[in-house]
Amino acid sequence: MNRFMEVLENVLMPVADKLNNNRYLTALRNGFMVALPLIIFGSIFVVIANFPFLDKLISEDAYAAYQNALGPASAATLSIMGLFVIIGIGYKMVEQRGGEAIYGGVVALAAFLILTPQVLDEVSGVIPTSVLGAQGMFLGIFTAFIAAEIYQAIVKKDWTIKMPAGVPGAVARSFSALIPIALTLTVFLAVRVIFSYTPFLTVQDFIYTLIQEPLTVLGSGLPATIIAVLLIQVFWFFGLHGQIIVNSVFDPIWYALNDQNLQAFQAGEELPNIVTKQFIDTFIVGIGGSGMTLAVIIGIFVIGKSRQMKELGKLGAPSGIFNVNEPIIFGLPIIMNPLVIIPWLVAPVIVALVTYFSMATGIVPKPAGIIVPWTTPAVLSGFLATGNHIMGAVLQLVNIAIVFVIWFPFLKIMDKQYYANEKNAE
Repeated sequence: MNRFMEVLENVLMPVADKLNNNRYLTALRNGFMVALPLIIFGSIFVVIANFPFLDKLISEDAYAAYQNALGPASAATLSIMGLFVIIGIGYKMVEQRGGEAIYGGVVALAAFLILTPQVLDEVSGVIPTSVLGAQGMFLGIFTAFIAAEIYQAIVKKDWTIKMPAGVPGAVARSFSALIPIALTLTVFLAVRVIFSYTPFLTVQDFIYTLIQEPLTVLGSGLPATIIAVLLIQVFWFFGLHGQIIVNSVFDPIWYALNDQNLQAFQAGEELPNIVTKQFIDTFIVGIGGSGMTLAVIIGIFVIGKSRQMKELGKLGAPSGIFNVNEPIIFGLPIIMNPLVIIPWLVAPVIVALVTYFSMATGIVPKPAGIIVPWTTPAVLSGFLATGNHIMGAVLQLVNIAIVFVIWFPFLKIMDKQYYANEKNAE
């Protein structure tokens, strides 16, 4: 066991540290955080617009009018969430370098719009919302990175217009950003012109065909999902926030898959994907936090004899209900504790397999693409994430039972040790 832990520490710790401190992944993660309140707002109204059995309680015309009235809430947020992520990434990229962050956000957005075809069904001046959402997110991410880097490089070269001392600060900053923004956007305009002479015609088609589509297929598969879940657990075991590190890489893929399901759900079509953002967040992380420690808290209340276990259960339960599990991770403890490494690694993988095959066989509906806030308690979150279906809640209860059974003997051993130590100390 010690040798295994030593290998994990020597191999994974340096990698995790680099990922955690990488400025691009940090900007990507923080960019999604900028968009998150808007995404959650849109998701809440998707749930409200699709209350179960409502279409049976009111007339067809009334139901259509009801959905049309609430539709703009998701159309103006979820359907174009790529725009918010782009602004967030550009903002955070420039902010990291100590620059005028707001111009990083707007130059990233403008660069993306320059690359975006503004024609739909031969009507010019129209941008399809599909390219502003999941389909265009990969291009938006790359564009935001590159635009922010070019902008900041030009600012560092001091190619700026300097206004006299008496000019108001807002005006001076605006003129100072003029040349860096103009040169940055000129680069992207040139890229658009160049791609118009290629077989792809647009950068969107190039990115989607050669990069986004293959990565999305890979990320939607079970093997990649199991690897992601395992990495989250391993990083946390060594005291690193595994969710943040892994999500920085996988979130663009999972959100794209999520959006595909949401579009199908709203259109009343079959949902295409099992693995989505909500597959991970609701049916694994959303059951007490990383490692699904709500079941661990239940186990502590069931078997706890030692004062340490009892107090830890009281401390961890209130936050654990809302999927905040730092009291358990640091109090049990889980970090660097060889006694818990087996259930800590194994339980989420088993749950991921059970969840995947439950949805693949149709026993439980696939996630409907609704972004449920991560603090939503288990059972309710499963119900909402599957489009208000009771089997989503049932699956979460099954998952809690699985984790409880796997952890039970290990908690017994730990509690016995703590109890003996307390007796000896008396």
